[in-house]
Amino acid sequence: MLTKLKQRIQALMAYEAQLACQIGLTPNLTSALGILAAIASAILYASPQFYPFNLVAASLFLLISGFFDALDGVIARLYGRVTVFGGFLDSMLDRYADALVLTGIILGHYGEVFWGSLALMGSLLVSYSRARAEAAGVKMETIGLAERAERIIIIVIASLLTLIWTKALWWSIVLLAMLTNLTVLQRALYFRKASKKKETTTPVV
Repeated sequence: MLTKLKQRIQALMAYEAQLACQIGLTPNLTSALGILAAIASAILYASPQFYPFNLVAASLFLLISGFFDALDGVIARLYGRVTVFGGFLDSMLDRYADALVLTGIILGHYGEVFWGSLALMGSLLVSYSRARAEAAGVKMETIGLAERAERIIIIVIASLLTLIWTKALWWSIVLLAMLTNLTVLQRALYFRKASKKKETTTPVV
């Protein structure tokens, strides 16, 4: 859902990409900074003894991670540095970031293991379903309710709401568990329909 908005934001990030290049940041290095920010976020979520500072800082680092995730693609496209390995590395690090942050939330007791595990599995399968579908020639971007941008926004908002409502982050994990797996179902149904259409329009040789 927010992927289209993300694309518009990326189109406005040419200045940031220029500054990044001037200080020597490459797309892959930018991706690495994104995963470092995600690690910092996860550690902070897993440190409830520093409440409420940890939630504010964890949210900030999660947003920074998302920013770098958008920036690496802008740098690659604007400066002709798009590579197959770069796309692979970016996607792989994104999955690590998702897993680390959700694990940190669970370890910090902001979510139950059951719902956290469902949210983690759903998040990974949302990405896998897209990769598998696009490998078969079916575009999957923007299909589903809980792509990565939506998941980050939900966690950040819930983290800040936890400062005034202690169960906000807990319920956000329950919500993510449902939305991510619903997104996987949406993509499975979309792929089924699209693949059948391709099969009927492909000429038999």
